[in-house]
Parts: sequence; structure tokens; C-alpha cells
Amino acid sequence: MLSSQGKADSSSALTCIVGMTKLFNRRLNHLMRTLAVAIVLLIPSSLPAQPSAKKAMAAGSIANSVYRNPDLGFTYKIILGWVDRTEQNQPEAGSSSSGQVLLSIFEHPPEVKGESINSAVVIAAESLSPFPGVRTAADYFEPLTAAVTAQGFKVVNEPYDATVGTKSLVRSDFSKELGKATMYQSSLVMLNKGYAVSFTFIGASQDEVEQLLNHLTFNALPVKHQTSQ
Repeated sequence: MLSSQGKADSSSALTCIVGMTKLFNRRLNHLMRTLAVAIVLLIPSSLPAQPSAKKAMAAGSIANSVYRNPDLGFTYKIILGWVDRTEQNQPEAGSSSSGQVLLSIFEHPPEVKGESINSAVVIAAESLSPFPGVRTAADYFEPLTAAVTAQGFKVVNEPYDATVGTKSLVRSDFSKELGKATMYQSSLVMLNKGYAVSFTFIGASQDEVEQLLNHLTFNALPVKHQTSQ
């Protein structure tokens, strides 16, 4: 759980995030419906810039429809035909945002309106500097869940331990009714070098969300061979 100081800080951060959502919604109204909470987590925050000596999180790269991030030790296989909007979803230059979009992909171009759920995957890194009370990935879900539910989502599963391959993360599941359709979202979080790294999957069913998650792979740790004596 967050300390009392951490709760105050995260509450302040959340107020800024929710307030900025309205501005971001006007600028990217088509993306807002599709990305839902994923976009909320990545919008520029109005918090004062936090001085930090940390290097920016390695952005990774895409080659042959596979996103690779060696520094974080994972890959994501992109479904053929999906569109990449990573660059367009970066915080604006000069903003005080502590977030960084590592990968933002959609089943269909998000600028094209449609009646069905536009499935999406967003991987982001958020500096923990504005959240001094966050010590574990589970702690990060306190402000995250507040931001998600503020967008009309309901909690399906409270944060729980989840494993992807050999990697341990924390996961929570959400859903939102959109007319006759239901949007499902699962977010997994890990902490790495002063950052919260989130993996958000959005689909028209829970099965689709699981299928999208199955494209995420964490690199196996190298085997250390003992030298014969």
C-alpha cells in the first residue's frame, strides 16, 4: 500500500491526469474511445518537471513485425496488417510528462471511425518520480485503477500476480460497456530502474485480450555454465 505521503502525491498526480484528459480528448477524440485508459496513462501531465539523473527508457525498435526492447528484456510480435502509431502518441516536445510510449499499435487506423472495438496494444514507461509512495508494481495500480474507473471502466479483477513465461508481473482486468459492445482491457505492470512499465491490451472479448497478450515474450535469462574444476 502507499504511504500517507505517497497517497497525497498520487492523488495530486491523478487530479492532473484526469484534468488533462479533457484536453487530450479534444485533440485525439478518436483515439480516446479505442485506447481508453492506455491513453490516460500516457497523456502529458501538468505536474512540475521532476529533476532526474536517470536516462530515458530505451525505446526499442521494430523489425520484421517484431518489436524488440533488449534493455527491458522482451519482444512483442505485431499482427500482420496492424498499424503503428507509436510516434504520434509521444508526449509533446517541451511538456513535463514523465511518460514514454514504447509501442502503440491498432488493428485499424484509429483516425477512422467505426462501430466495432478497435483492438489495441500499448506499452509505456512512466517515471516513478511523481509517485514516491510506489514501491511495488501492485502499488502502481492504486492511481492506475482510479484513472481507469474515472473513464467509465469497471474492475473485473483486482490486481493479482501474473506470469508471462518466466517473468512475474502484476495484472488487473477491466471492462466498459459501449452501447451493444463491451471493451475489455488488461494491464500488466513491472517496475524497472525507477520506471513503471505497463503492458495494456484492449479487445472486443477477454479471449481476444488473452490472444494479444500471448504475443508478448520475455527473453530467457542466459544460462551460466560452470567451469569444470
